Amino acid sequence: MGRTAAVFAVMCIALGATVVYYNSALSQHVADSNSATTTTTSTVITTRTNTVTTTSTIPIDGSALAIYTDASKSVVTIVGVVATTVCCSWPWGQPYVSYSEIEGSGLVTDYGSVPYIVTNFHVVDGVSNITVTFSNGDAYPGKVIGSDVYADLAVVNVSAPASEFVPLTIVESSGLQVGESVYAIGAPYGLSGTFTSGLISQLGRTIQEATTGNYSISGIIQFTAPINPGNSGGPLLDSNGEVIGITTATISGSTGLGFAIPSQTIIRELQSLITTGSYKAHSYLGISGADMTYQLAQASHTNVTYGVLVEQVTSGGPSDGAGIKGGTTHIDISGSSYLIGGDIIASANGTRIINMDALSSYIEENTVAGQTVILGIVRSGVMMYVPVTLGARPQP
Repeated sequence: MGRTAAVFAVMCIALGATVVYYNSALSQHVADSNSATTTTTSTVITTRTNTVTTTSTIPIDGSALAIYTDASKSVVTIVGVVATTVCCSWPWGQPYVSYSEIEGSGLVTDYGSVPYIVTNFHVVDGVSNITVTFSNGDAYPGKVIGSDVYADLAVVNVSAPASEFVPLTIVESSGLQVGESVYAIGAPYGLSGTFTSGLISQLGRTIQEATTGNYSISGIIQFTAPINPGNSGGPLLDSNGEVIGITTATISGSTGLGFAIPSQTIIRELQSLITTGSYKAHSYLGISGADMTYQLAQASHTNVTYGVLVEQVTSGGPSDGAGIKGGTTHIDISGSSYLIGGDIIASANGTRIINMDALSSYIEENTVAGQTVILGIVRSGVMMYVPVTLGARPQP
């Protein structure tokens, strides 16, 4: 289906990377969500509360200084080389290999009393000759031992003395609230140890990248702390200096609009990434659609102005098997093309679904592959409830 809506590029922030993300909340049309729930045993993972420990003898800037002093020792710079085949060199017309350096960030954490580096998948994707540099300048070779393209996560093992590792504590991000203070540490443009601060500006966002086959990364934290190329893989910290996410992307040309993979995803996947090298529990509905609006409701002859308009259903996918209907008629609204006439998803297991971000985040946080979810859909003006057994995403 043709797309004429303006698309806002959300760039990954590894220096030298070329991956482009698309923010579903801004581009209107998105593919469906991912999901997974597993149990981990990492000793550094603790339950997060909304209570921030403060002391009246330390001013706010002193608290930020303390967070940086403690956490910066746990943030590393990751550098490697990407080889790209280019066609063709004039005048011989033969393809040749071009080499470029990529740089990102990472954080130190423990699993089973063994230290590892957690970073973004796009920082190490296709990268060779990886080196990891600690805050004191010591550098060592690194090796990717686990990765998940669908969550943009990777784990790196580093051949370094135990004294180099200062683990950060990863806490649950499920209790986060809009307006909380956050801090980011990374190596933007190669400037290691850069510290910025801001606020959580929204929760439950959804972003997409081409390398995931248009599957979405859900539950994303949106924040205002400035980040730039090279910040990818660095920690997003709360006011206790604990990890609540990994900085991953920003909208090209924006100011104070950053995105982070939530720590909840790290907690869910860390054990599998370390022990098996991958994570395979992502579930999906098998649809693509658009956020419902007043204009779409008018064009669809319905009074439902919220939810997800199902434009396309993946043939043979979970929603197709459950009888979910896609669109049948192309229309244009303010220069954007839509496929209307399909079902409108208004709830999931009784939870109101406002838009695709809400649907993706619900599937991400509450379901696993093989689980049945009850979708409340509006079809021809009638509310219906349809059970859909979620499928497992194919491995990339």
